[in-house]
Amino acid sequence: MRQRARGRGGSQGKANDPSLRVGADTGGGLELPPVSEHPPPSASPAPPPHVGDIQAHALAELERISGLTEELGARFASAGEELYLVGGPVRDAMLGRISHDLDFTTSARPETTERLLKGWADALWDMGRAFGTIGCRKGDWQVEITTYRSEAYDPDSRKPAVDFGDSLVGDLGRRDFTVNAMAVAVPGNRVEDPYGGVVDLAQGVLRTPGRPEDSFSDDPLRMMRAARFAAQLGFAVDPAVQEAMTAMSGRIAIVSAERVRDELVKLVCAPYPRLGLTLLVATGLADHVLPELPALALERDEHFRHKDVYEHTLTVLEQSIDLEDRLPGGGPDFVSRFAALMHDVGKPRTRRLAEDGTVTFHHHDVVGAKITRKRMKALRFSNDDIDAVAHLVELHLRFHGYGSGEWTDSAVRRYVRDAGDQLARLHMLTRADCTTRNKRKADRLRRTYDELEERIHLLEQQEELASIRPDLDGNQIMEILGVGPGREVGEAYRFLLELRMDNGPMTPEDAEAALREWWTSRP
Repeated sequence: MRQRARGRGGSQGKANDPSLRVGADTGGGLELPPVSEHPPPSASPAPPPHVGDIQAHALAELERISGLTEELGARFASAGEELYLVGGPVRDAMLGRISHDLDFTTSARPETTERLLKGWADALWDMGRAFGTIGCRKGDWQVEITTYRSEAYDPDSRKPAVDFGDSLVGDLGRRDFTVNAMAVAVPGNRVEDPYGGVVDLAQGVLRTPGRPEDSFSDDPLRMMRAARFAAQLGFAVDPAVQEAMTAMSGRIAIVSAERVRDELVKLVCAPYPRLGLTLLVATGLADHVLPELPALALERDEHFRHKDVYEHTLTVLEQSIDLEDRLPGGGPDFVSRFAALMHDVGKPRTRRLAEDGTVTFHHHDVVGAKITRKRMKALRFSNDDIDAVAHLVELHLRFHGYGSGEWTDSAVRRYVRDAGDQLARLHMLTRADCTTRNKRKADRLRRTYDELEERIHLLEQQEELASIRPDLDGNQIMEILGVGPGREVGEAYRFLLELRMDNGPMTPEDAEAALREWWTSRP
């Protein structure tokens, strides 16, 4: 595999150093095991890959996909067109990550691409034709092929104006970061790296191909993508990029809420979300897209004592990630992670200073749930996600009424009923919310919650808590009381449900007797 490397800025010398060329004729170097696609979520980011490892990983991945790329490349070459594997798939190949979604860029216009794919692809679609993209499926592969293009945003527009380009270098130059601005010619597997992406990949840094101010002016969402890639790859952000993000953070306002939301979800679900979130806060972007997060950095007063809510929140998020294997589908799980991130957002509004030097946050759970709903609606989340996250925020303090096990079975049943289908996530959030450095206190809280979960487990086996209902249904209530559908049936149903919560399962005879007694004693 040969590489063409062109310098950019201060990296020119390194980019042209033969010892750093991915395809240098040095025998490939020592091949290490591939980087895990999903590293331990709360672990510190791994060191950046060595250039020799980049070469070995890239060669292995290109060999794996060569059956498709060589065949596809030959079809375009026979038509006199250029075709390159580009962007994320190239970056991931160099990191040893496997992908079944392949992106290509080409000199061919969309109509030519479509013609070349017909008869070869198993399925074809052209929803992205206006942006020069034709998609297809070939076996297990999802393929998108996009014409070289030049894309820029009007300063006051949310939608890009797309112009087709005529060169690979021009196409790569409009991409977000140098590590995503590398291409591999097919056929031939020649690496094109005009902006030093291999060097930046080896150094673990995010830079833009040109001036970051120009890049972020063209598409302000790239500032969010910088934070997202930091969280996904564990990379640092070049100081010039961070300075531009800080100076231009207000420009994110022209980007649609849906696009911001999608980047935020990817960031939160990444292996190292703390890196991305702290970058959003440091640059001021969070003030525009998630202002509740920087607001948690409450002003400290030497006379009043409370923990650092901002740092506590990031720790709770990481501890919640460590517990995701408790969920049926494992992780990453956006709902549980975002609930951990938002669980204390009610504290700034409920903060009160007491005369004894303590700080209280009474009802911050209820206030936080309302704030969470408002923010998630503004970001255009689905109603299901909003309900789930807000519900967890509202319930996250409920366990602290358990004490050392004083709850009755009735209280345990209500805990399960109120949690509903979010019980597993509530278990995670409650456990993750313990960030005390006092080991004895932490162990006591863990043991107490272990006991509560065991009680829930036993009651679930005995009573099917997840689908708890009164011992009589609506039809039986109407027959016993001799009434038709209406408000009185609803009142009777709620009475029997509370009775079921207090007493556990009852026989139909005992439930009927209790219902008749309640009915006759009503005012």
